[in-house]
Amino acid sequence: MHPLASARRKAVPAPPARARDRALFANFFRRELKTRYLGSVTGLAWAFIHPLVLLVVYHFVFTMIFRTERFGNESFLAFVAVALWPWLAAQEGIQRGATSLAGYAGLIRKVAFPHELVVYASVSATLTLQFFGYLAVLAALVAYGEPLHLEGLLLAIPLWGVLAIGIIGVTLFFAALQVFVRDVEHVLMPSLMILMYLTPILYPLRLVPEAMRSWVAINPFSWLVGRLRDALLHGRLMPEWGDAVAVAVAAALFFGGLWVFRRLSPHFEDFI
Repeated sequence: MHPLASARRKAVPAPPARARDRALFANFFRRELKTRYLGSVTGLAWAFIHPLVLLVVYHFVFTMIFRTERFGNESFLAFVAVALWPWLAAQEGIQRGATSLAGYAGLIRKVAFPHELVVYASVSATLTLQFFGYLAVLAALVAYGEPLHLEGLLLAIPLWGVLAIGIIGVTLFFAALQVFVRDVEHVLMPSLMILMYLTPILYPLRLVPEAMRSWVAINPFSWLVGRLRDALLHGRLMPEWGDAVAVAVAAALFFGGLWVFRRLSPHFEDFI
């Protein structure tokens, strides 16, 4: 080979770091979808069936046993469905993302790359799939005769974006902690279950005793649940001052989680 040609080949610049990171994220995202959901029929089916089964169980218990037919003008089914699916998506995203680094242990030990991309891909894949499941549930509710306001999706879609930002931040924190404290994943599941019952998903906030109502209301997910119901059950799309606060909280969770993650990330390869 001519020396000049060889020199030209060696002089080809490496791809920019941002382009490389985007390519890595896309590969990780596809891998998460393929290995966890699309790689098997049961994986994909369970992602949709599990929330539906829970919704049916709650509907049976609360309407057939406790005789809770309606909350205000909404049926119990619509009232719960609008809020339950986003919660389950967030719960699954946190649980999967918190343990996602272990699946890339070999790569982390051998290759230098931003480790947070693994968490981004894991949570994004979960929330993306669950969002499409959410749309399918809303369509099924409309077909069933529930009077949903589908124009509320103009607000619901940005709300899922705020949810994603906050959840990724929380997951970054727990994913970093999981590398050093392996019991984190075992504590997360019961903690999230307790938090679910402290969030007005299966009941309206007005039924909470007044002395406790303010504590339940400051839960960021309580805000999300309320805004989703405002949009999809009542057709209220106007922004509120609480929306700006929620965006600020989500951003704080994200940057706080990212800061902790990056502080601990250089030590991952020694413990993972």
